[in-house]
Amino acid sequence: MILKKAALYIHGKGGSHLEAEQYQKNCPGFDMIGVDYPVDFPWIVQNQIKEAYDKACKEYEKIVLIANSIGAYFAMHTLQNCHIEKALFISPILDMEKLITDMLHWANVSEKQLCERGEISTNFGETLYWKYLCFVRENPINWHIPTEILYGKKDNMTSYETVVEFVNSHNAHVTVMEEGQHWFHTKKELLFLDNWMKRVMLCENIEK
Repeated sequence: MILKKAALYIHGKGGSHLEAEQYQKNCPGFDMIGVDYPVDFPWIVQNQIKEAYDKACKEYEKIVLIANSIGAYFAMHTLQNCHIEKALFISPILDMEKLITDMLHWANVSEKQLCERGEISTNFGETLYWKYLCFVRENPINWHIPTEILYGKKDNMTSYETVVEFVNSHNAHVTVMEEGQHWFHTKKELLFLDNWMKRVMLCENIEK
C-alpha cells in the first residue's frame, strides 16, 4: 500500500501559496499544498494554517512541513502540537521576540514608546506593533518536530548565533550556504536550495 503524502508549504512575507509549485520537483511522491494568508499577524495566520493542516490530515497519511522566513515562525506557533513527520525551514525566523527587539533598536525606538503609541512605522519599511510583541511573549513555542534548516550566511534577519542556539536546543540540523542571503532568489541560491531540498526529501523517503 502506497502512503498518501503531502508537503504543506507556508510562504514568507509578501509571498504566495503558489510558490509551493516550484518545489514539486524536489518532493517526488508528495502532493504540494500551499497555504495563503491575507495579513502577517500570527493570531490571524494561525487560522489559515490550522485549517489547511486539518484538511490535509483527512486526506493524507503523512505530512511534511516546508516553511519560508516568517512562515517558519507562523508554522511553529500553530503546528507545534500537531503530527508532522519533518519540517524543512528556508531562512527561518526562529526567534521572533529577538527580531522585533532588534528592529526596535534599528529604529531607535524603546519598548516604552511602542507601548504608548501602539504601532510605529520605521524607515526600513516595517511597522512595529506592541500587540505583536506582547503576543509573541505570551505564546512561547515548544518545537519538537525533527527539522532541517537552510540558512544563508549573509542573512540579515536572523543571526547565525540564533540559528546555532536553535539547533543546539532542538531536534534540528542546519545546512549553511556561505554566500546565501535571507531571500534565496539568485540562480546559484536556487540551485543550492533545490539540491538541499532534494537531499532532505530523499532521506525522508528512505527513512520511511
